[in-house]
Amino acid sequence: MKKICFFLFLICCQVGLFAQEREVQGIVFDKDTKHRLVRVYIYNMRTHKGIYNNSKGEFTTNLAKGDTLVAALSGYGVDTLTVQMQGTLLFYLKRTSIQLPEVTVTDTIKNPAARLAKTKKEYSEIYRKGSTKDMLQVGGPNGMGGAGLGIDALWNLLSREGKNARNLQKIIERDYRDMIINYRYTFNLVGNVTGLSNEDLKDFMLQYRPSYNFIIEANDYMLIAYIKNAYEQYRKNPSLNRLPALVPGGNR
Repeated sequence: MKKICFFLFLICCQVGLFAQEREVQGIVFDKDTKHRLVRVYIYNMRTHKGIYNNSKGEFTTNLAKGDTLVAALSGYGVDTLTVQMQGTLLFYLKRTSIQLPEVTVTDTIKNPAARLAKTKKEYSEIYRKGSTKDMLQVGGPNGMGGAGLGIDALWNLLSREGKNARNLQKIIERDYRDMIINYRYTFNLVGNVTGLSNEDLKDFMLQYRPSYNFIIEANDYMLIAYIKNAYEQYRKNPSLNRLPALVPGGNR
């Protein structure tokens, strides 16, 4: 009987909470350029549900006062916003990867591992919801018994909450890898090795940006050798690896 009463109490609480929700619109901008950003993942810390904004940088979702939203996009820092039931919600994301020529913003990124640890601490609930550790539990009470499935880990694996949390984790991890690359592959280093500057430097760095796996394995000598070899290719054909321009309104 007590369990039934407790269950009914939880249902009443949920009904009361949902009754306070209303539909809210939002827009996500690049903090520096003020351009709208698309395919941004918007995650609600209370409901553990996530959505992507549309091709206009806009999103619509049901929210309650006090909800905390997390906006995440690869190449940008994660940002949070607490809902006070104001009008349109506005996110301004700060780019962490290469953006402007002759600007050494990426050189100032100190200790990406420490920044990742700080992010994990700030969003510990997300990492808990998305965790599938301890899937197989060995031993019962007092260390006796056989192997079994961990209920919490199984729930995190199969639930929508767990999937949404892992989706956000992937974006955070990609952002961390971008920071690792930017930490070593800098405007100062590449400019000194190649002699390039301004738009040519930016163009070269975007075309020959090294992979995360190479960066973590390469020493300084290997990195400089890579830049020199890439520069020789760039001199022969400056547009060899250049991506085609995006067509506004085209297929995504």
